[in-house]
Amino acid sequence: MTDGRRGREEREEEKGEEERERGKEGGKEGGRERQRDRERSLALSDSGGLGEGAEVGTNIHPKAKAGLYPAPDVKDLMGNSLLEAGEQNSGTAGVGLLKRGLGESQRSLDSALGRAYTLLEGTRNLHDFSETRLEKDPQQQQDTALSLACSGPGKAGRKRLQNSPVLFPSPLIYSSPASGDLMAQAHWHCYPWLALLCGSEKFAWCISNACAWSYSQPGYLGRQDVRNCSTNPPYLPITAVNTAMRLAALRQQMQAQNLPAYIIPDTDAHMSEYIGKHDERRAWISGFTGTAGIAVVTMQKAALWTDSRYWTQAERQMDCNWELHKEVSIYNIVTWIFAEVPVGGRVGFDPFLFSVDFWEDYEVQFQEANRYLVSIPTNLVDLAWGSERPPVPSQPIYALPKKFTGSTWQEKVSTIRSYMVNHTMAPTGLLLSALDETAWLFNLRSSDIPYNPFFYSYTLLTDSSIRLFVNKSRFSLETLQYLNTNCTTAMCVQLEDYDQVRDTVKAYASGNVTILLGLSYTTYGIYEVIPKEKIVSNNYSPVMLMKAVKNSKEQALLKASHVRDAVVVIKYLVWLEKNVPKGTVDEFSGAKYIDELRRKENFSSGPSFETISASGLNAALAHYSPTQELHRKLSSDEMYLVDSGGQYWDGTTDITRTVHWGTPTAFQKEAYTRVLMGSIDLFRLIFPAPTSGITMEAFARRALWQVGLNYGHGTGHGIGNFLCVHEWPVGFQYDNIAMAKGMFTSIEPGYYQDGEFGIRLEDVALVVEAKTKYSGTYLTFEVVSFVPYDRNLIDVSLLSPEHLQYLNKYYRTIRETIGPELLRRQLLEEFAWMERHTQPLSAIAPHSNSLTSILTLYHWGEPISGSHLWP
Repeated sequence: MTDGRRGREEREEEKGEEERERGKEGGKEGGRERQRDRERSLALSDSGGLGEGAEVGTNIHPKAKAGLYPAPDVKDLMGNSLLEAGEQNSGTAGVGLLKRGLGESQRSLDSALGRAYTLLEGTRNLHDFSETRLEKDPQQQQDTALSLACSGPGKAGRKRLQNSPVLFPSPLIYSSPASGDLMAQAHWHCYPWLALLCGSEKFAWCISNACAWSYSQPGYLGRQDVRNCSTNPPYLPITAVNTAMRLAALRQQMQAQNLPAYIIPDTDAHMSEYIGKHDERRAWISGFTGTAGIAVVTMQKAALWTDSRYWTQAERQMDCNWELHKEVSIYNIVTWIFAEVPVGGRVGFDPFLFSVDFWEDYEVQFQEANRYLVSIPTNLVDLAWGSERPPVPSQPIYALPKKFTGSTWQEKVSTIRSYMVNHTMAPTGLLLSALDETAWLFNLRSSDIPYNPFFYSYTLLTDSSIRLFVNKSRFSLETLQYLNTNCTTAMCVQLEDYDQVRDTVKAYASGNVTILLGLSYTTYGIYEVIPKEKIVSNNYSPVMLMKAVKNSKEQALLKASHVRDAVVVIKYLVWLEKNVPKGTVDEFSGAKYIDELRRKENFSSGPSFETISASGLNAALAHYSPTQELHRKLSSDEMYLVDSGGQYWDGTTDITRTVHWGTPTAFQKEAYTRVLMGSIDLFRLIFPAPTSGITMEAFARRALWQVGLNYGHGTGHGIGNFLCVHEWPVGFQYDNIAMAKGMFTSIEPGYYQDGEFGIRLEDVALVVEAKTKYSGTYLTFEVVSFVPYDRNLIDVSLLSPEHLQYLNKYYRTIRETIGPELLRRQLLEEFAWMERHTQPLSAIAPHSNSLTSILTLYHWGEPISGSHLWP
């Protein structure tokens, strides 16, 4: 899976280090979508999301054919004057007025629209819905009426809903298709009874605006899956979230703090890549759920900055209350803020959501511009979110069985204390903020974070004490005994409340001490309470560095998890090969199937990230993941990309394969083969120790660069032992540490043809010593992912003899490693598939004048003719 940790990668974007132009040819977000793909790409069902008898251009917005409906913005629904009234009255009066105007005294506008959309997209069940729920729930009647005023139920749906004549009288429909004006060609649906929902304040406005329009043909508006805020009214797909009420609630909190602007990052207090539901503040306030982006809200505007991987997703999910900015850098963000906030103005932020270096970058520019960056430890989005905010997790925290750990926690603590003693600054304490640091140190796991076995915690380790900040009630008696919590000596763990970490660190820092911090994962919320002269800082803590290099036992564990995971992926590919031609598999059902296969494996703890199951043009979206409502059917005529991984007690896995079951185009085969060549070139590389990943990652791009192709994401990331699927600081980016023996990293080049297809091949490799002719410390990669590549997509004529030799050796390793496991499980069909797909490849066309170098290949050590394919 592409990307390193969310916080680090986002900061790379903000520092301008990522080459955004790399992906121009293979941009990760949709662009030119053909009409046939538009109608299928986000279809809610095989019938396009419409009920029986529904007709485009008759009673329903034609974009409903793709399962999309126009969602009214609050300004369009209630008028600018109402929204302005809300802003002028500190939010409270305005919010109340908006709620009264909508007949929503108990529920927010966005939930009303959500229920309305649920009704509309579920047209197959409209009849039952209207008979069972609408007659019993007056509030639902108001919500449904509101939604129907904006788009209408479709011909069949309207006929059924007319069983409730009071609620659903026939609309008045006006159209002028002969006109050349697009708006004149639209169908206007007027529901004068909507005025009854608005109350007396805006009765006249409701009478004149209780209409919705729809074009008779989808082509008029171009793309159907993204918002269009330039039209009147704006076009919003069903995936957009109405945020007006949320913004009003936040602005009320901002006004109470005298803050003209408030910054909302997309992380948690531990700079985690994945965050828990109750930490998804930026997603809640903006509607945008991508894993990278920063939001800024002022009293009049709201803006989001995200990189090219997420532009289309943002346009699909945000409403027209939000501006989307595509230049992601701190300079661009603060320039926008300074244009909105006058000199001397205060801009608020939660210090627990800013890393130290992140804060420093902002602070310098704010000081130069005579604005003030104000630390507000109580998060204002949390206050606006209120009781609807998901609770903090409370699942048990447990100790891993000894056979799944490389060292005991006592051994790790002793090693780290030795490091501190030998450090040039000899710090007396070490603060650990990243969640995987504490989990690794104590061999503890839980499930607070999606796809990651972590728990909310901090650790303060000194020369004489160990303090673990956590919810104490989550430990069993057995785990408490495991941690030696009933004593106070140097090897006893003292438990303290999670929320006390700031006060405890502040108190400790008041003594004659120095504290070692890894600045990459320490937040300003902790940093600001420690006197600067008492801070000893490195980019990464010693725990982060130790964790990156696996000992021999950890290596064996991680390799074993990849063997079982390869069986899962092979089973999945066999299942796809049988079922896709039948037309019974879609992106969502495929993702669920492979996730379920992993859950059945020994020592499984579920997926290591949300499975990327992408067919056709959706594969060009780097982080596309299907949902039950929005997905495409898999087809033998299209490429399919599956990027998935598992969490097992002995290791974390991540693997990507791209396949085509039909006849790929020559360009698709060339692009795939060049991606494969890039993988092989990097895997075969021999390099001196130490060498940083950024120095060598161009080898993965060379074959693509040679013909003017590229990809716009990183080339690989570290991976943990039942920890992070993106384990920092290993990888191929500028601030990763140098490669060292014992590290695991993914290697995953790709190519993305905007609006058509995507290719990515990802394998995990162990860094090992290389055998060289002359003495010296040199390293190379040993692949531990064991799934064949798609022969149907390989253009053998492009491969050099070295590429072919590597591939055939790799296929032999798969047979020798995975074959016995498949036979042991009596998976004979999968074994036959594996045998067929690992047959040695041979050269088809010469690559040089030396026929001997071309045709001398080996089938398990025996020379063969380059023109012969073995059975």
